[in-house]
Amino acid sequence: MAVSNPSQLLLRNTDLLDSKHPLVVGCPDVELIKELTQLYPDAKVTSYQINYAQHQAISKACQNVHCEFGEQYQSKQQHDLVIFYFPKSKPEFTMQMAMLSNSLSDNAIVLFVGENKGGVKSAAKLAADYALRCDKVDSARHCLLYEMVFNNNRSAFVLDDWYRQYQIQQGDTALTICALPGVFSHAELDIGTQLLLQHIPDKVTGKVLDFGCGAGVIGCYIKMANRDADIEMIDVNALAIASAEKTLAVNKLSGNVYASDGLSNVGQGYQLVVSNPPFHQGLKTHYQTTEVFLQSVKNKINKNGKLTIVANSFLKYAPIIEKQFGHSNLLANHKGFAIHQAQKR
Repeated sequence: MAVSNPSQLLLRNTDLLDSKHPLVVGCPDVELIKELTQLYPDAKVTSYQINYAQHQAISKACQNVHCEFGEQYQSKQQHDLVIFYFPKSKPEFTMQMAMLSNSLSDNAIVLFVGENKGGVKSAAKLAADYALRCDKVDSARHCLLYEMVFNNNRSAFVLDDWYRQYQIQQGDTALTICALPGVFSHAELDIGTQLLLQHIPDKVTGKVLDFGCGAGVIGCYIKMANRDADIEMIDVNALAIASAEKTLAVNKLSGNVYASDGLSNVGQGYQLVVSNPPFHQGLKTHYQTTEVFLQSVKNKINKNGKLTIVANSFLKYAPIIEKQFGHSNLLANHKGFAIHQAQKR
């Protein structure tokens, strides 16, 4: 299996990985974790992920590693080394750094690694409040590696302080959206989701699945307008799951939000499946998750139930839907976004 460029850069510097209680944050590669445990067999390695798929992969492959998944890392263990893969957004990095500062031992070492175009060049500046020093130690394969010495600056971390709230209005339905940093549509409603909301049926009943729910905009909108609908929302990202749960709570709505790698944890019997599916994985355009979803979602839908998605107009999802359902209806094409719908017959 190919190892990501940031992990390859770390494996060029294995002498920096020697520690007693290393914490690996956001690692996309099972191979890096395996190599770490083989190089330093006495180390008590912990993996922390907000990505459920990556968490599952590491948990299954590395049974001697303590693995945690969730929106917040909370541990009594003080780590003398953190290997921190730079996340997809700078606000997410800032939040995670504040959170992790409470799990660092005095003068702990933090290694920041990531792709140049992914923002890792800002790591030293963004982490300045926690650094005695932060130096670039290596670069290769369009990636950078920084080493920071922790200055023992710890402050209380309260997750609720990091949610951003904003209001949306669609027709007679108003919602307050709550989103953590790094979650899609963190600051405002995106054009694609807004277009999709305009094409949700007036009356929705039965089980509804919001696939790739983000902050829960679509699922919560449907529940607000259709109180009898049974809403489920899934995402691979723990920050999105926490955001969707918070959006439900703030709007005094009920629903079931849970982690799933694609449709791995999803049941059957849905009357409506809706999605503004992701097509980015990290920094790269990535269609596989959505394509697999479209190829398999029909089996989750009741007879006469519907699939409704929004996607960038250039994405060729209609032929996949047509192959699975026998037809695909284009409900709208506006400002670069298309609404596709199909009904199970």
